[in-house]
Amino acid sequence: MILLEPHNVIIQTTVLEKIQKPGSLDVVFVDYDNVRFHLSTPERKTVLLLSMNIRCWDEIVKYGALDVLRREYGSLLSSQVEPDYNVSLEIDLEQVPAELEARDAFVLSLAMMKRNALAAPFERGFTTQKELETKGGQGELMQVHYRDEEAMYIQAAPDRVTVIFSTVFREETDRIFGKVFLQEFVDARRQPSIQNAPQVLYSSRDPPLEIRHIPGLRNSEDIGYVTFVLFPRHFVHNSVASGTISHIQLFRDYLHYHIKCSKAYMHSRMRHRVTEFQKVLNRAKTEVATTERKTASGRTMLSR
Repeated sequence: MILLEPHNVIIQTTVLEKIQKPGSLDVVFVDYDNVRFHLSTPERKTVLLLSMNIRCWDEIVKYGALDVLRREYGSLLSSQVEPDYNVSLEIDLEQVPAELEARDAFVLSLAMMKRNALAAPFERGFTTQKELETKGGQGELMQVHYRDEEAMYIQAAPDRVTVIFSTVFREETDRIFGKVFLQEFVDARRQPSIQNAPQVLYSSRDPPLEIRHIPGLRNSEDIGYVTFVLFPRHFVHNSVASGTISHIQLFRDYLHYHIKCSKAYMHSRMRHRVTEFQKVLNRAKTEVATTERKTASGRTMLSR
């Protein structure tokens, strides 16, 4: 299966292009989760302004999103946020590292702007889990409503961090495909080579016990809840934790992307089979021969 990348390809390719050839720019684009970006040159051709509008901004700010962005971007974080956007980065193309490897790493970090903002609740959950190892108890249940009718719920415990996704299946076939995919996640942990993978639980209608007390949760057949149980080994080192955050953020998009790909593949195979059957039927048709017969009076009579 194809793994989705955590960075925004449009940001990456556009910034690289403008580094090589500065010029006027004004482009607005939206990613998988309806996060809106605006990349422009409002003042000079050598200064890019990258702005982001994300639905759950107020929620992730409570969990330390601004601190994460300051850590990642430092002075690039603009104090003057563009109207209708939540956060802006001001990028001086003349200050971009000249070395190729350093330049690519810098541009990649810009392209991971959304990923870094959404990493805040996960990092807080990992930190809280380490504190609870000695204190005990339960951490705060963090809610991130990053899409309409869909959300992430993150809660730390003394021995784990639980991440719950709520997702909407618009069609009945999507629910069927989703159940098959999620069962594969459950069965995969039985293989000796990947037993260290996070535990995955799936409920097709009723919310998990951890979030059942939250008011306003929908109980319907088109809602599914996916629970990941992250143990300390999944975020014990910074590099491991970074990879875990990048992958788990994209789970919802990964699931629905592959559901759509599977449906498209099945439809293409069905169309192919219909075409093959039509060829067989066309070959099976026999030509009807016509013969000329005459009556006793000499009239011609066509018979088949």
